[in-house]
Amino acid sequence: QVQFVESGGGLVQTGGSLRLSCAASGITFSINNMGWYRQAPGKQRDLVATISRSTGIRSYADSVKGRFTISRDNAKNTVYLQMNSLTPEDTGVYYCRLYSSSGGAYWGQGTQVTVSS
Repeated sequence: QVQFVESGGGLVQTGGSLRLSCAASGITFSINNMGWYRQAPGKQRDLVATISRSTGIRSYADSVKGRFTISRDNAKNTVYLQMNSLTPEDTGVYYCRLYSSSGGAYWGQGTQVTVSS
């Protein structure tokens, strides 16, 4: 059974920074990609960033390019999201997601990020 420990969320002022982490355990399969999604109140869950476990190739939503950086530690099955220059539009619940090489996907429990104006 895959389990996640997400941390790093919280309350920050506009222009501030936060670093999210998501550690996965119980992995018995090959991991393809890891990523972060966010869901603002009343809105759908949207992709923020992904990173390939093997190549380290990253992709970002346009709204976070240049401000957010995704990284991973393969030995720890952990993915990080460094978030800088935060704005109130970045407020939401951030979820990590793990993609297996066989096509399966697993969600973290989510961590709240609130950016005050």
